[in-house]
Amino acid sequence: MSHAAVTMPARLAQATRASTSPADARARVIQMYRDWYRAAPEVVDQYYLDASPTQLRHAIRLRFEANRNLTDVRAIDVLLLKSRQEYQETMNMWKQPDHIYGIMLQPKERPSRSFLQKFYEGRDEDAITPAASGVV
Repeated sequence: MSHAAVTMPARLAQATRASTSPADARARVIQMYRDWYRAAPEVVDQYYLDASPTQLRHAIRLRFEANRNLTDVRAIDVLLLKSRQEYQETMNMWKQPDHIYGIMLQPKERPSRSFLQKFYEGRDEDAITPAASGVV
């Protein structure tokens, strides 16, 4: 595929819509996963990544698996919107290879830290609850 076809912004544009039911949300998530899965070889090729399509597909799978147990349709719709945006930006080559490495190929979890490590850093985010979280 030529790079000229890739950089047409309207090529991947979709109207934003809300899921009508959990089944609809599930179908949309599966379609989004398939889009990412099929695009892996093209992403590796376009960005000249030092990773295989299999590695990228594994990273994509982990990202989707992290939200597997989510049941709130509105939350799923937000994640779908963000995923569609990332997909469009990635496929239109609006990112740098470092973005792909940082966003997709690096694990999101922070390493566990001891109390003293947190103390030396001067903060303890685990003990802080945001005011708007609704947790008392």
